[in-house]
Amino acid sequence: MRVLNISFSVAVTSLCSALLLSACTGPRTKVLGPQESFASVTTYSRLFDATPAQTCEAARRALLSQGYIIETSNPELIEGKKNFQPNGDTHLQMLIRVVCVPEGSAGNISLGFVTAVQDSYTLKKINNSASLGVGGVGSVSLPFTSGGESLVKVGSQTIAADSFYDSFFDLVKRYLLDNTTPNAD
Repeated sequence: MRVLNISFSVAVTSLCSALLLSACTGPRTKVLGPQESFASVTTYSRLFDATPAQTCEAARRALLSQGYIIETSNPELIEGKKNFQPNGDTHLQMLIRVVCVPEGSAGNISLGFVTAVQDSYTLKKINNSASLGVGGVGSVSLPFTSGGESLVKVGSQTIAADSFYDSFFDLVKRYLLDNTTPNAD
């Protein structure tokens, strides 16, 4: 028995060493994400002639007007989420986050930062079967099967299209104008 234990541990050690060495000496691939240039500041941010609270309120109204559910709302941060289902097996979820910060010392100009992230899900079917184990006899497979479906996340990306953000910022500006226009009584 002792010889078997030594042989087994030598085999396990050799296998682990071989796996470790092959991982170290194998071809290396670098994982490169999209290249960030950090050159443009106009895609994700705009200056507004309003306080941060007014800007975030206009952003909240803009999201609500487009069917977004507001998940977080305070004077400096708004988060809205909207679900899409382009077909029966695909589900998309868009999360838009708006951060409003003061720009300048007077506090009546704000900078709005917006980021939109789209998550993609697909429907995955799961089949389950049942088996029954009886001590001393063994297990018996029974023909009880059940199935289920669940959404599995298959991708996530930050929206980078200038036109998307331009249209959002235009809508925010419209709500700022509507909010600051005096009422004609």
